[in-house]
Amino acid sequence: AIIEDVSAVDYCWRIVLGVGAVPGLLALYFRLTIPETPRYTMDVEYDVNKATNDITNYLQTDDSRDENDGPGNHVDVPKASWSDFVSYFGKWKNGKVLLGTSMSWFALDIAFYGIGLNNGIILSAIGYADTHEAEMGLRAYNSLKNMAVGNIIITMLGTVPGYWVTVAFVDSWGRKPIQLMGFGVLTALFIAMGAAFNPLKEHSIPAFIVLFTLLQVF
Repeated sequence: AIIEDVSAVDYCWRIVLGVGAVPGLLALYFRLTIPETPRYTMDVEYDVNKATNDITNYLQTDDSRDENDGPGNHVDVPKASWSDFVSYFGKWKNGKVLLGTSMSWFALDIAFYGIGLNNGIILSAIGYADTHEAEMGLRAYNSLKNMAVGNIIITMLGTVPGYWVTVAFVDSWGRKPIQLMGFGVLTALFIAMGAAFNPLKEHSIPAFIVLFTLLQVF
């Protein structure tokens, strides 16, 4: 349909957007209908009795439920305030954890999403860049198709293997070591690509692709 009338692209992106919302709506439904965890019941709702009953039920081997399983006694605990936040994170031993975590991810997001702007270089190098047909509908169709296939290739080369390696080793390596390894390797790769960006782009596209793929992995 795009080849016949380029305005059909409008329907395509609406369908993509709508279909993409379906998993989110399903997840929202299940999240709203599952029971809260005992920790939430105790720490947020301050309902100690219900949390205790929930824990007891979880630990029982059969499906029987406590007849008192329901809203229990709420502990009169004051809600957290901004003064509590300032008081807690104003201490360096607490504040440095929040600052280090947030700033690390802030810096990563700037670099990671910035590097995504170079997808065009990669797509062009592997033969999946924009096309230049004279007819508008055919050019739009082939350009979108090439970009879609090219981005799938980039994702399968780097992002997907990186996720599955983490899934496979996260329990044996530990979450903190994997996090530190990822940040450390990304720092080295970003420095290398930043320092040699133009020479890589002009004289060694294969090396650029390898480094770009490693960025996606880590």
